[in-house]
Parts: sequence; structure tokens; C-alpha cells
Amino acid sequence: MAEIQNFTLNFGPQHPAAHGVLRLILEMDGETIQHADPHVGLLHRATEKLAETKPFNQSIGYMDRLDYVSMMCNEHGYVLAIEKLLGIEVPLRAQYIRVMFDEITRILNHLMWLGAHGLDIGAMTMFLYCFREREDLMDCYEAVSGTRMHATYYRPGGVYRDLPDEMPKFLPNDFRSQKEIDRLNENRCGTLLDFIEDFTNRFPAHVDEYETLLTDNRIWKQRTVNIGVVTPERAMQLGFTGPMLRGSGVEWDLRKKQPYEVYADVDFDIPVGVNGDCYDRYLVRVEELRQSNRIVKQCIDWLRKNPGPVILDDPKFVPPNRVDMKDDMESLIHHFKLFTEGYTVPAGEAYAAVEHPKGEFGCYIVSDGSNKPYRLKVRAPGFAHLSSMHEMVVGHMLADVVAVIGTQDIVFGEVDR
Repeated sequence: MAEIQNFTLNFGPQHPAAHGVLRLILEMDGETIQHADPHVGLLHRATEKLAETKPFNQSIGYMDRLDYVSMMCNEHGYVLAIEKLLGIEVPLRAQYIRVMFDEITRILNHLMWLGAHGLDIGAMTMFLYCFREREDLMDCYEAVSGTRMHATYYRPGGVYRDLPDEMPKFLPNDFRSQKEIDRLNENRCGTLLDFIEDFTNRFPAHVDEYETLLTDNRIWKQRTVNIGVVTPERAMQLGFTGPMLRGSGVEWDLRKKQPYEVYADVDFDIPVGVNGDCYDRYLVRVEELRQSNRIVKQCIDWLRKNPGPVILDDPKFVPPNRVDMKDDMESLIHHFKLFTEGYTVPAGEAYAAVEHPKGEFGCYIVSDGSNKPYRLKVRAPGFAHLSSMHEMVVGHMLADVVAVIGTQDIVFGEVDR
């Protein structure tokens, strides 16, 4: 009986390496990929359409849920576009806080990527190491916004509130000794800035740990070197941005090339790859962890020395503070109207892009002069990257598909929107 060589395989959506809801239809000759067809849309939640039915300020929370690993960076692109339409200037302290949290978010994203990518290719320990550091940064999110993930912390005109003077502490319980609780609370005795500074001092040593495990590991190199090679020219033609583009050797970073907020005033380097393979993209992202750490340090130094307002002093866009709202009837009415009806935005259009951890995240808003956007389009970096899946995996083995999906750092919240 003749042996069947060619077959079609459904990879995902229930496969753990499909990162959620990717349905990849692979045509294979034995174990070699001949064609890959990604089917997207299984996590489509109509975010852009929903935003057109709500006032501008009610859609900030939707942005968090696009790329649900890089929450505040999504908000940043949306809020910048609204600020461009309104023509408002954000206080300098708020800009530094935004940059600091953008970089904290970049570290969160890359840790998640490194842990998941490692786990996909078989490096179990990486996942545990990365989540150990993510826990501290999640606490920073919780300290400023009250929630660990979907923060809604950036607002048009600044940020929701200033950095807190104290950190939440671990409480005594039956599962840990008092000595252990005291050790855990050691770096939580000061302000949020003290806590983040303590993290930035510890973090480079942790990155060294990751590199010790992976960078010269022959199994890791066998799984990533010369896998999914993309030339610089092709990377640009495919619309790559972020680490995918820089991994191919193109030095393009919006924080340097089109600086927004205070990126022009902070010192950092852009890591660039040479070969454009999975290994180079890994090295680029690991170096970005170090560079983000540098930027966070500089923001902490500036924020310590320069107190000030963190949001615009304009009652048209900013609600009254909580004390006034609870004591004064006019303030309560003002607060209610602002959050239910929002504010009108001048007619026009604006596009604002940020250097999201995955690439260029942009928001294009068309306003017709009402309190809702007439049209909102989100430019998600992962969508362009996923479109290159076929090109990157043809000729490789089935096991390399997992490495390519991992290196693209795909999150379907933003791909499907």
C-alpha cells in the first residue's frame, strides 16, 4: 500500500503553543511545511466599532484589553491621539510617569514572551524565572491603578493620579512564618519609587540568569539559529516593526526616530540584530530588557527631584477630585456628566503611534466634532507580523513552526481586535 506523504494539519487553536486562538492550517510533506495559512478572528470583539458608540474617555479601558500583555502601552497610543485632536499639552511629570510605565510594561511584555517562548521550545525553568519578576511589576500596576492588569491609568491630559507614597504589604497568614513575611515586605517599606528602584537594582542580575540559561545553550541555539530568517529588505516590505524589524538589522525605533513624551531626554541604545533569525530576535528583546531598565532608572531620578501636577488643570477634560465630588453637589454633577457624556472633540483626524513592546502601535481617530469618535482604527503590530507566517515557515519542520510563532510574539487581542 502506498504511503501517504502529503497531509493537511490543523495547528491550534487548542494547541498550547498557538498562544490562545491561532488556527494555523499547515500543508505538509512528511514533516516539512509546504504551506501555512493562519486563520485569525477567533478573538474578534469589535473593539474599534464599540469605541465608535462610546464617548472618547470611556474607551480607554478597551485599549487595555487589546494586547493584554502590554496594557498601558495600548492606552498610550489612544490617549496620544485624543490629545493631538484636542491640542492639549501634558504636564512634564505626567510625561515622565508615562515613559516609566511604558518601560515597565515593556519589561512585563518581554518577560512574558521569554517565559512562553522558552516553554514552547522546551526551556521550562525560564517560565518560572520570568514570572517571579513579573509579580513585582504587577504590584506596581496595582499600586497606581488598583488593578494588576487592565489599569486605565493614562487619561487625556496626564495620568489618573500621582505615584503613591506607600506600597501594599504582605499580611501575616497561616502559610508563611513572620520571618518570611518580614523578608517579603523588606523592599515595600518606602514609596512606590523606592520599590521600583529596588527592582531596577536587582533586575540586571536576573537578566544575566536568563542569559546564562539560554544564550550559549546548544539546544536553544539549535532551535533558534537560522530559523525564520527575514532579510532587512523583506522585513520592511512585510511591514515589520519593533523587535521583528530590529532583529533583521534595521535600526528603527519610534522612541528615537519620532520621539514622543520625554524619550528625547532619556539615554538608551537601540539593540539591532545581524542575521534576522529567531536567535537574533531573542538577543534583541533580552537587550531591550536591559535598556528599559536604564530608562526606568532615569525616570525615577527625575521624578524624585521634580514634584508637580500629573494631569491637566482643565475641568473640561479632568474630573474634580474625590473629596470635592463627595462634598459638593456641583462637583458631583460635573463628575457624572464627564464620565457619562464625556467632552466634544474638535472635528478632524489624528494618528498617534507609540513604540509598543511588539512594534508600532498606532491609533487613527476621525472626529466629527461630537463626543464619540466617528471612526477609530488601531494599527496592531502583531497583525503585520502574522501575515508573514507562511513565508517564515516554508521549508522548515513542524517543530520550527512553534519557534516562529514564539519569535513573532503574537497576542490575539490586538490581532483580532
